[in-house]
Amino acid sequence: MTSAPANPDRESPDPAASDRAAARQVRTRAAAVAAAALTVGAGLGLRAMAAGDMAKYGGDALYTVLLLTLVVAVAPRLSPARAAAIALAVSWAVEFLQLGPVPAELSRRSTLARLVLGSTFNAPDLAWYTVGAAAGWLVHAALRRARYGTGSGAG
Repeated sequence: MTSAPANPDRESPDPAASDRAAARQVRTRAAAVAAAALTVGAGLGLRAMAAGDMAKYGGDALYTVLLLTLVVAVAPRLSPARAAAIALAVSWAVEFLQLGPVPAELSRRSTLARLVLGSTFNAPDLAWYTVGAAAGWLVHAALRRARYGTGSGAG
């Protein structure tokens, strides 16, 4: 039995590829954590500088952007679209949770719970979470393309 001839066009395995992939994940995680800190700063700045609907709905969008950055920090290999979808799903889940009494009760007891869970359901928040997820997806996809030259970020 004869073996098939080697294909000269086929690349040989790169032993350093896994090291580069691991380093890429570390850089992505670090960038996501930095982006999370910037997002929190932007949210606090928005609350300090704006009032009314601008502060409320801008904060809703930034809430989802923050969740997206945390998703990327935990799972840096997710596509931008999947990371945005997860952040949006969590945002919506938290909002729908507010239809029950638990978030309101926790919010009365804790400022942190009020910031994370809110207290009362507000349907327009759902749209603003979507705005935040879309904005975060666009930025994440653009950064990924610029840095790594990979895909459209749609997958």
